[in-house]
Amino acid sequence: MDTSHLAEHVGAVGSLAASVFVVATYTMRTMIPLRVFGMLTNLVLMITAIPFHSFLQFGLHAGLLCLNGYRLHQMLQLVRDVKKSVNSDLSMDWLKPFMTERKCEAGEMLFYKDEKAETMLYIVSGRYRLVESGIELPVGAIVGELGMLSPTNERTQSLECIESGTVLSVSYRQVEELYVQNPEFGFYFLRLASARLFQNIGKLEERLAEFGAAPAAPIASQTA
Repeated sequence: MDTSHLAEHVGAVGSLAASVFVVATYTMRTMIPLRVFGMLTNLVLMITAIPFHSFLQFGLHAGLLCLNGYRLHQMLQLVRDVKKSVNSDLSMDWLKPFMTERKCEAGEMLFYKDEKAETMLYIVSGRYRLVESGIELPVGAIVGELGMLSPTNERTQSLECIESGTVLSVSYRQVEELYVQNPEFGFYFLRLASARLFQNIGKLEERLAEFGAAPAAPIASQTA
């Protein structure tokens, strides 16, 4: 068979396969399968370009293949980090690449109760206090994440910096984008937020138990 005819057959088959993959990408609802099919499409079009010596097409799709592969690696790494975080100490380190650094001075109010909530914060250094409850947050704590789950998206307490330090902030919009790109990420994020909510409830129950036990001590001493 003439090489030109062979090239035509390869080109026809490659174009058909690429068309199938392109159509398939429009049926994808999540980012990971979309990236995989995008890489398959790039690979097929690279192979198709070889018999025709179409170096421009080959180079374009080689670049797109690398880009899709890199984005796929990022998303898979994000999912692995979230899973690890949920199954271990509930660390939010996996979210740091998506966060913005903010310097805080002593006496500065980072947000106020009942104001519109748009970001959540990760404490890197310094000291911070929830004004209404008087709870001091340690380094490594996340604050403001529950505003995303609130129907009104309002702050439930005010946050004050009592010793200069640094926080990292991420907008709810960015978190929502990550969820849309990969619902699996959203599932683990909800598990993480739920776990933190239960931790907060546990601390509140401990405080209520302490307040309930406080008046009982003098009564017991008087009857002894």
